[in-house]
Amino acid sequence: MQDGRKGAVQALGKQFGSLNDFPYIALDGDDRTGDSEGGENLRINGARVGLIKRVLIYTFIYEGAVNWREANGVVTLRCPGSEDLIVRMDEYSTTQKMCAIALLENETGDSFSVSKQVKYFSGHPPMDEAFHWGLRWVAGRK
Repeated sequence: MQDGRKGAVQALGKQFGSLNDFPYIALDGDDRTGDSEGGENLRINGARVGLIKRVLIYTFIYEGAVNWREANGVVTLRCPGSEDLIVRMDEYSTTQKMCAIALLENETGDSFSVSKQVKYFSGHPPMDEAFHWGLRWVAGRK
């Protein structure tokens, strides 16, 4: 956040966030099987963009699929006024289970710049270090 607060929104640990309160970002569910027609959706409260400094969109294989090809996931980032950013996870051959997809940074106070990342990590702490978040990660469960 612009005021220095930080946190994570993710299904692991049931940290689904909130659109109306900090962090003004919410995950609508946890599609463990891939059977959900709408998948999982992360939304950001557009009226609160000025409070947000940066957002890292990431995905993590917790259990089940052994690699991204098997997971067969697709991440679509939609931002008003921009083309969709689509990342097909099965296009990347890696055994690392965590992927930083995109970084949103608030440079103007009322909108985000978006940069595609697609960088893989062995877990949360190495990704955190690479992006200089400074969060304290602990093992979670679903």
